[in-house]
Amino acid sequence: MSPAIAQGRLKGLKPVAVIDIGSNSVRLVIYEGIVRSPTVLFNEKILCGLGKGLAKTGRLNEKSVEAALRALKRFRALAEQADAISIHALATAAAREAKNGPDFIAQAEAILGRHIEVLSGKQEAYYSALGIISGFYKPKGVAGDLGGGSLELVAVDDHDIGEGITLPLGGLRLQDMANEKLSEAARIARKELARAALLQAHEGQIFYAVGGTWRNLAKLHMTQKNYPLHVMHGYEIETGEAISFLKRVAKGNLDALRGIDSISKNRRQLLAYGATVLLETIKRMKPSKIVFSALGVREGYLYSLLPASEQRLDPLLSSAEELAVLRSRSPRHARELAVWTTLSLQALGMEESEDETRYRQAACLMADISWRAHPDYRGSQALNIIAHGSFSGIDHPGRCYMALANYYRHEGLVDDDIAPEIMKLVPQRLRERAKLLGALLRVVYLLSASMPGVIPRLVWRQNGDVLELVVPGDLADLISDRPEGRLQQLAKVTGRDIRFAISEEREGA
Repeated sequence: MSPAIAQGRLKGLKPVAVIDIGSNSVRLVIYEGIVRSPTVLFNEKILCGLGKGLAKTGRLNEKSVEAALRALKRFRALAEQADAISIHALATAAAREAKNGPDFIAQAEAILGRHIEVLSGKQEAYYSALGIISGFYKPKGVAGDLGGGSLELVAVDDHDIGEGITLPLGGLRLQDMANEKLSEAARIARKELARAALLQAHEGQIFYAVGGTWRNLAKLHMTQKNYPLHVMHGYEIETGEAISFLKRVAKGNLDALRGIDSISKNRRQLLAYGATVLLETIKRMKPSKIVFSALGVREGYLYSLLPASEQRLDPLLSSAEELAVLRSRSPRHARELAVWTTLSLQALGMEESEDETRYRQAACLMADISWRAHPDYRGSQALNIIAHGSFSGIDHPGRCYMALANYYRHEGLVDDDIAPEIMKLVPQRLRERAKLLGALLRVVYLLSASMPGVIPRLVWRQNGDVLELVVPGDLADLISDRPEGRLQQLAKVTGRDIRFAISEEREGA
């Protein structure tokens, strides 16, 4: 009988579901488990528009309520089908502010069979901040979460969270308050954001943009500039470029915008309002850049359930470790690579920044994830998996560096035009480091047969002008023409005289 759970899933984890009842959308996300870098098993949203007309009537739209309750019935059934051990339900601005909000929540709780946590504005800001902490490595700046009913703003500094505020600037609400007049929407946004002193207090830092409308703005920007990597999380726009782009969108003449077909028609109606709010936010904060996040309240809530020790783990290294466990021939071998390449760079006299160290270690952990592919395609498969993977805690140049390093590891130190689209995103220093790491990996994979135990016994020794890779005597038979050729490729990349040497050391001696 076939097992119910595939071996491609992490052992010991139980699925967890989060239902997010927002002012515009109602979404179900089922995660593989509660871990530092959670993987999504299932994700579905319905644009119910609960907050439509709320600013004028003070009530949730009745048709929207009916649509949301139907969606919740399906979402409960889906969560149970996925064997989720728990369902966490959250509700935000529309449900907490509407006169008929309590009645809606009571009906929703009866359907789900569990309590729904109706978040206050400050709680929503807090979980948004946790979402940024969950998705970025040592974030520093202001997180802004734009929903259908409200905008939450909160400062983050690594794991420290400031006092959050909530403003009535969600897309649906702003549309209603402005009577669908974009000039009036700009005036309202300007007036409300004048109360957000934290924006000016963090002038020049990063602004982290969260929420579906802002993510769709980023998608439109990607399409307009033919950006080669369609990964939303960590996508960056420099402030000057963002202002020019947002001004065009805020005019509301969307059909004239190149790439607008990439945005669903249901999402287009709020784009101009989202652009207006982001534009006014930028004018007040003057951030160094805008960074878009795919993680928000849901992921922040999940992060809050982790033990404090796991919250402090590096999200990139956590996800890379998981891939090593799931897809490499030996996770232990992958960890040995991370340690050995650290020692190798020290022997070569090469320094790294903190992020470069993290990226290299992650690349080593993922160096064998494409081994089941046909040999002719292992390099391209590794490049695609890493460049397009759902990693957090890394920017786009960093993920391209990891992808290139593993491409070189499989395909050899080929010309730089092999992956021209990826190359556009990698600065020269990271290109050179990717080739160096690829060269190091190509040497030790031939000596270790991709199995653990050998790499920790390979040490570097300076002998006059020659840098020697010293192999224990009982492993001397591993040295032949192929490893010699790979070592000379490494020598060429580094500009050093590098040779093998044999020591008298033997295992167990």
